[in-house]
Amino acid sequence: MSLKSRVSKRLERLVLSGICSAEDALKHEAELKQLVEDVGNLDLIDKQSRVFKALGNEKRLKILKILSVREMCVCEVMVALDLTQPTASHHLNLLENAGLVKDRKEGQWVFYSIAKPTLVEDMTRLGLL
Repeated sequence: MSLKSRVSKRLERLVLSGICSAEDALKHEAELKQLVEDVGNLDLIDKQSRVFKALGNEKRLKILKILSVREMCVCEVMVALDLTQPTASHHLNLLENAGLVKDRKEGQWVFYSIAKPTLVEDMTRLGLL
């Protein structure tokens, strides 16, 4: 049995139980799917998901903390947090994709800094960083 048919059968049982105020399972299913589209901008939800993923790791939080003090080269982040270059770059890339840090190239060197300092200040003030 497919996931969709199991979900539909469960929804149908819920509607038939009288617990749910809906009268028709198919109509209720369509209303639920529309609700997802109505409550949020899907692009915004995608961006929020990337931010929460970026913040969901101890090393990335530490990177944000040290970058809130000053701009740093990847090699400085590596040394400060005892990371390999690929690991540091991976974490920095996730933070950059979330819009939390930005990079600046100077020759062969790549320097990172906080993209939105006020956001990091607010997070620190709230005890989130």
